[in-house]
Amino acid sequence: MKKLVIAASIALLSACSAPQQQQIDFSPQPTLSHSRIVDGKSFTMMSKDVRTAQYVALVDSGHANIDPVHSHQNVRITIENALSKQFASQGFNMSVNSENTVTAEVQEALVSVKHSIMESEMNASIILELTAETPTGKIVKTYRGTAKKTSPFSASNDDIEMVFNDVVNLVLKKIADDDELKTYMKEHF
Repeated sequence: MKKLVIAASIALLSACSAPQQQQIDFSPQPTLSHSRIVDGKSFTMMSKDVRTAQYVALVDSGHANIDPVHSHQNVRITIENALSKQFASQGFNMSVNSENTVTAEVQEALVSVKHSIMESEMNASIILELTAETPTGKIVKTYRGTAKKTSPFSASNDDIEMVFNDVVNLVLKKIADDDELKTYMKEHF
């Protein structure tokens, strides 16, 4: 029994001393509509994340030291939830078995951070492809968002979080304001 307690203590202490990966909070704000464009039209919401890596930022502090930063939240699920709220505010109903589908594909979502002695520079980009499909056809739209921020100081995780959330919010707004997508969904769903 004593050996078991010692082994458990060693495992616990080694887990506490292991380096923890940096993480940020990912909480995009959906662009909610003040008026419904449809009533009772439904679709099934799906999403995919086709990025090669799951980190949301790469921090280059020089000296060949590049650290990934991850999100506490799953990027694909968080974007899917934000889009669901956005479409629900327009009057659409989410269903698990509708013949109409909207698929959100996260193709890119990254903040590149470069630190130097005098400043930091952040470049954020997101590419999100939306496919609205019915039994009679589909529309595929690609939405891109970019942001750039420089600072005379090193970029903190809070700075990275702000830039990442802002660029995703920008893309969500583009989707909410896309008349071609809204018209297609309104007429074909």
